[in-house]
Amino acid sequence: MTDSSNKPGADGGDAVVSAFNAVGADYIFCSSGSEWAPVWESLARRHRDGEPAPEYLDLTHETVAVGMATGYGLVKRRPQGVLLHAAPGLLQGSMAVHGALLAGVPMLVASSESTTYGDGPGQDPGGQWYRNLSIVGGPHHVAQPFTKWANEAADISTLPTMITRAAELAWRAPAGPAYLNIPLEILLEDWDGREAKPIVPPGSTHSSPEEVDPVAAMIRGAKNPVIVTETAGREAGGFEALVAFAEAWNIPVVEPDSAVCGNFPRTHPLHAGSDIGPWMDEADLILLVNCRAPFYPPSRKPSKAKIVVIDQVPQRPHIVYQVLFADVYLEGNVANTLRQLAKRAKDLDDAAVTARRSAQEERHATERAAIAAAETSAEQSEGVDSVLVAATLRRLLDGKDGVVVDETITHSRVVKRHLRTADPDSYFYVQGGLGQGIAVALGVKLAAGERPVVLTIGDGALAYNPVIQSYDAAKAYELPVLIVVFNNRVYKSMNLNHRRFYPEGAAAETGEWLGTDLHRLPRLAAFAEPFGMHTETVDTTDALAPALERALKAVAEGTTAVVDVLVTR
Repeated sequence: MTDSSNKPGADGGDAVVSAFNAVGADYIFCSSGSEWAPVWESLARRHRDGEPAPEYLDLTHETVAVGMATGYGLVKRRPQGVLLHAAPGLLQGSMAVHGALLAGVPMLVASSESTTYGDGPGQDPGGQWYRNLSIVGGPHHVAQPFTKWANEAADISTLPTMITRAAELAWRAPAGPAYLNIPLEILLEDWDGREAKPIVPPGSTHSSPEEVDPVAAMIRGAKNPVIVTETAGREAGGFEALVAFAEAWNIPVVEPDSAVCGNFPRTHPLHAGSDIGPWMDEADLILLVNCRAPFYPPSRKPSKAKIVVIDQVPQRPHIVYQVLFADVYLEGNVANTLRQLAKRAKDLDDAAVTARRSAQEERHATERAAIAAAETSAEQSEGVDSVLVAATLRRLLDGKDGVVVDETITHSRVVKRHLRTADPDSYFYVQGGLGQGIAVALGVKLAAGERPVVLTIGDGALAYNPVIQSYDAAKAYELPVLIVVFNNRVYKSMNLNHRRFYPEGAAAETGEWLGTDLHRLPRLAAFAEPFGMHTETVDTTDALAPALERALKAVAEGTTAVVDVLVTR
């Protein structure tokens, strides 16, 4: 093989950019790899000549690239492009790709591997693949366990269509990431200009009246039904459809701790909290709406309730062990199914409806009183209570149409309970492992525009994030977010498990709790200072609200703010 400069004209890089145009990708999120020179050249040529192309984001870590695509996709619900570097880049970003799978976010992830190792005709791909980067079987085999679909584009003639096929598969239910290995030699080949046909949104499957009518009859005959949902709000129109359905039938809605997004207004009188436990013996009908894992342990079957599963793809292929105890499945589009059921809320048993409405009003009033009492107690705490942090954020975000991205563990229940988000696409919980939160929040901000975006995160989770690379992306692409650190100086969940498993063990006797202490970390807000970001460290109750107010003001003016709150628990 002889070295030669890439001749002018269309090549595989142009085919990739053309296919991303056909996919309708707004962005290409790239953590740079040496295989992507043909794509960069195509983009440079298109920018020079005024030709269309997705906006390109140059990012310095794989988790940041995938996480931002995840955050953007949570809001926009359309597939975007992600370019990583060879098998190592894919492995580095794999946790975030798996998180996108769990979150149900469509995206096309691509990386590359040489197929000739310098022994074939054409341009030399470079010795790095032969010496260092290649992985047995190719990266598409590595990607299979944590993507919906993984394959290789083995020829320039099929490359554009393979990209659109991957995007179409990613977009279909259950939405998630698809992966394509695009060898560098294919990217460097001449392309004849055959473009892929633009893709269109997925069609909608509908449950038939013959399927819906019997379920409506089951609801009509139930005395004590309950709705349980984890991801109804992830579907387009699902949040609004669930509200209409619950109101039409006067059915309480439980969002368990496994809920991954906002599905129902937490301020609504029909919101029944996050604990399904009280319903396990009381409910006579449980409606699982986009609820992948409602019962824990999985064998904990409700004592008497019939179970209706409303979910376009109820059996999630990527869940290793899933138990739903279903008596009936409605497998059409969730929002459409809920709307059909809402229309059938007629000839109700007034006495039964009145009884369950009264019971729910009592539950709701009790919960509101408990929330108020917890917040009053937090205000009187000597140190900064995590409840006060969440309550203060709620007050400051009121009326601002904010979005909360949550990557806390110990404090996740506090965040959900006291922030009380009430609008569609106003709350998302990071999926698949800690270390993605900042990137996901940046992607949400990219999609949400002027809406303020707040990341709530623990000190341990922050330490898992690629902090420097995330701050670089926030500054480079003018994506101001508020990062609030719930800093208890400990891996609390790990410590709790140690105490739970060994309550009278050696560690309890000696006080030697390993794997948990974070006191040695430096001042966490300081990492943002070199980027010119607004930083605050808070350790008193009186300082909390003013610090968060200043931080939100900085964000509104275009600067990312980091508030490190030293909480008492």
